[in-house]
Amino acid sequence: MRSLRVRILVESAVMIALATVLSLVKVYSMPQGGSVTAASMLPIMLIGFRWGPRAGITAGIVYGIVQYFEEPFMVHPVQVLLDYPVAFGLLGLAGFFRGREPARIVAGLTAGALGRYLAHVVSGVVFFAEYAPEGVPPLTYSLVYNLFIFPELVLMVLIGLIVVPRLQVDAARQAGSA
Repeated sequence: MRSLRVRILVESAVMIALATVLSLVKVYSMPQGGSVTAASMLPIMLIGFRWGPRAGITAGIVYGIVQYFEEPFMVHPVQVLLDYPVAFGLLGLAGFFRGREPARIVAGLTAGALGRYLAHVVSGVVFFAEYAPEGVPPLTYSLVYNLFIFPELVLMVLIGLIVVPRLQVDAARQAGSA
């Protein structure tokens, strides 16, 4: 059991590092933060798929902290919590959809991305309402602004449908031998 925990910890560290590297490959950057990257959310969600939501959420929280130190953007301490550890921690929701079936994989990736999206939307409404154009409600502005997450989701689904089933088979074998 101890060796399994060590394995989860090591794999999480590797995936956090991979996600960080992928986050540097920006397809598009938003003016007040956020960007479309080379599927940087996927490694964190893979931890959730492979080891479950607890490991995925924990890896996401750590990744969010790393992201803050990589590109800090703070207007308020609660905004930092929402946009970094909470938003990236919610990527681990993918772990609730473990399974090899394509529908479960798509649902898990969508749940993780949607969780992150909603955390950013709340942050946008509360802390970035001043950027909304005149006459546009802050909620509408934040809902639209944060749509940058979804082009990356499409890429993650394409990759995830290939990778996730293989990861889960390996995890099941390793958990049985631990």
